[in-house]
Amino acid sequence: MLQWVDLGISHFPGVISLAAGLLMWMTSLHPVRKNKFELFYYTHQLYIIFIIFLALHVGGFIFCISAGGIFLFILDRFLRFCQSRKTVDIISIKYLPCGTVELMLSKPANLRYNALSFIFLQVRELSWLQWHPFSVSSCPLDGKYHLSVLIKVIGEWTEKLRGNILNSSGVDLHLLPQTKITTSVEGPYGHELPYHLMYENLILVAGGVGISPFLAILRDILHRTREGKPCLPRNILIVWAVKRSNELPLLSTKDMELICPFFLDKLNLEIHIFVTRESQPSLEEGQVHEATNFSPPVSNSYSMSVLVGTGNNMWPGLYVISSTLGFVILLYLLDTFYINPYDISPWWYTGLLFVICMLASVFIFGGVVAGLWHLWERRNARREACKDDRIMVEKMQHNEIVAHNDSCQQKLASSINTYYGSRPDFKDIFGDISEKWGCVDVGVIVCGPPSLQTSVAKEIRSQNIRRQRNHPIFHFNSHSFEL
Repeated sequence: MLQWVDLGISHFPGVISLAAGLLMWMTSLHPVRKNKFELFYYTHQLYIIFIIFLALHVGGFIFCISAGGIFLFILDRFLRFCQSRKTVDIISIKYLPCGTVELMLSKPANLRYNALSFIFLQVRELSWLQWHPFSVSSCPLDGKYHLSVLIKVIGEWTEKLRGNILNSSGVDLHLLPQTKITTSVEGPYGHELPYHLMYENLILVAGGVGISPFLAILRDILHRTREGKPCLPRNILIVWAVKRSNELPLLSTKDMELICPFFLDKLNLEIHIFVTRESQPSLEEGQVHEATNFSPPVSNSYSMSVLVGTGNNMWPGLYVISSTLGFVILLYLLDTFYINPYDISPWWYTGLLFVICMLASVFIFGGVVAGLWHLWERRNARREACKDDRIMVEKMQHNEIVAHNDSCQQKLASSINTYYGSRPDFKDIFGDISEKWGCVDVGVIVCGPPSLQTSVAKEIRSQNIRRQRNHPIFHFNSHSFEL
């Protein structure tokens, strides 16, 4: 076990690599990952030890078997590192009565994403290492310069975040004006294509804060409907299961009216809400619980970096190609001017040189492209900043239209059904849809706990197997709840 030889496989570095791998595997088990997330996260930084000592263990030639996947990981990790060094301004913070925090983050106009994207968020006052994923709750058409996420307070990190934002004194919660939150962002990540726009008929099934990406979908559809942009969805059913009624303000119908007045004349929207842990409406139902708002000082210069994101293929392509060519060039130079002339033969040493070449090619060749990409981003951001000052005027005109819209509000209220003390019966729901919508393609997107996704998937399979000629075909899509 302690043998470390020049020719052949060295055992001791393999023991170290195996020990690091076993520790990562043990802390990846579901009970540990769920209850001791920090232990899981910090232990996973041992991947550096695992990879380096794997190369020392097997040597450069055998290490080539796994080098492709590791090289792609290094490419991704370096680009994420470059992006995440930049701090991001928080434009506004909203604390909702249900214990959910909404952060509106600054972004450049040329950062592209879609309504089903997600980001990794770091708050430096809480931890320098922890990055937590959150679905984006805004859509690209909400505004050029901001992006929003909903964060439900359910764990240690989110509790600390709320404590950093709010000062609890008895029952009252008020925001501290001196609160400082320094955020960094990786992403947005997600599908290149907005597949929610591929179906004329949509069923959105959400559990709890799983409604967050569907808010982005709704906003995207409403914006497109108002602006006359290509948008297939015309029939939309939302099925939302929540534990308590204090979560209901997350799905605000006022926001829909602000985005697209009289949208019910163009869209058939139906909402079914199931409050599972309350048998009847609370005495406070109908009362408006105001969210607590806070606008931190904004520097107007710290927005997200476009180094990672969807929609731009030219710069990532150049980055991957230049790094790969650089790796080949460095290997050739190393072999020609060092390994062969000096007869370098130890396996563990050639493995270490191989890893160094991988890292150097990404840092040097890929770093040059990343630097040029960053300069291109800054030039475009300056150009966009000189253009736009019409947004506030449009919003004021928009609000004037909505102010006289009582009849549409009544129509919208009639399309919302709230059920207390029960869970959604998907057999009845999909059965009713089969009779009502006829022979069409229906896109079903589910975002919620695994049990919810399994229930919907089983019912869709059952409906498709037993479907009659005049019944719809359901297409199941799962949007990650836990990321």
